[in-house]
Amino acid sequence: MGIKKTGFSVLLSVMFMLTACGNQESESASVMWISPTELKETEEPDNGEIPVSADGSLSGDMGDGEVSDSAAEMPEAAETGPEEVNITISAAGDVTMGNYRGQGYEVSFRQTYDQGVGDSYFFENVADIFSADDLTLVNLEGPLTRSEDGREEQTYCISGDPEYVNILTAGSVEAVSMGNNHRLDYKEQGTADTVAALEEAGILYAYDDKYCMYEVKGIHIGIVSVNEVGQGYGVEKFLEEGIAQLREEGADLVFTCCHWGTEREYYPEDYQKSLGRKCIDWGADLVIGHHPHVLQGIEEYQGKYIVYSLGNFCFGANRNPPDKDCMIFQQTFTFTDGIKQEDREIKVIPCSVSSVSSRNDYKPTPAEGGEAQRILDRINEFSRDFGVEFDSEGLLVK
Repeated sequence: MGIKKTGFSVLLSVMFMLTACGNQESESASVMWISPTELKETEEPDNGEIPVSADGSLSGDMGDGEVSDSAAEMPEAAETGPEEVNITISAAGDVTMGNYRGQGYEVSFRQTYDQGVGDSYFFENVADIFSADDLTLVNLEGPLTRSEDGREEQTYCISGDPEYVNILTAGSVEAVSMGNNHRLDYKEQGTADTVAALEEAGILYAYDDKYCMYEVKGIHIGIVSVNEVGQGYGVEKFLEEGIAQLREEGADLVFTCCHWGTEREYYPEDYQKSLGRKCIDWGADLVIGHHPHVLQGIEEYQGKYIVYSLGNFCFGANRNPPDKDCMIFQQTFTFTDGIKQEDREIKVIPCSVSSVSSRNDYKPTPAEGGEAQRILDRINEFSRDFGVEFDSEGLLVK
């Protein structure tokens, strides 16, 4: 490169000094704790190279073999643009891992599990979707308990074994809503056993005035979950106060999960629409609905979204539901220098509760081809009155 010996010696000295400084800095660096619920990429290490100009000479080389003082100085760091963080969440509907009291054992969820299919079987066809997002949230409908003290007045008392919680972790589910009309099927003991299983597995949960906060990429996501089916207008207190409390505690995003509406109805009731809009007026960023066991439409209100019903998902309480259509709702939130942007990055993934059409094999599966378009057409039909439409890829038409 035409560098004289004198200049080369100086260069070696500079590189030695830079290396020594780098070693000292690494020895004194503090340890960063990484949450088990988030993955962080480490930055590429500084290799300590001295910049070289386009003609191959050292930056600052005077051409006579002498290296100027500026050659020993590291270049100033280039100005960086605004820091952008993208958070993608996935929401899916009713998950009942188990059977209801009196349900036959043959071809049931429990029999399927007992056959040794493994924890990963049930979410196998959606695991790649859930593992690629930043938060997956489902409605856990039915306690994980071995209690046999079920409510006599409840027509369908649902329960699954506590170890079924591993199905959720195998499927990359980070949080569940428990505000629904089956949480108390086995009374408070059922709830206590479920909470113990979830906490041991590291899965967050919310119901009534039990709110939760999830952190990923430095963004805090608060979740409120209520059972409007059983509590009616009484849930408004939980929603309004929960949203406010989570904001006070530093939530950057707040999601409200509402168990509401009428079973097998494809269009929301007036109170669903009223309550969903109230949630957003109170400060929610997204409203997620379930209970009808079928799909309902999606509304945009004040630049935010109300998903009225996601349908069933991994649903052990019915061995062959007549309507197997469901969806995964995804939204990507963008933060620039910590400020949430008012973008509309929405996608719906049309699915079936089963990988086979003849019965329920408890294996929710994304639809393909004509089936995917058929389900998208239904979602568009249910959303038409709200002015919301999705294209053939499931992306929001803006």
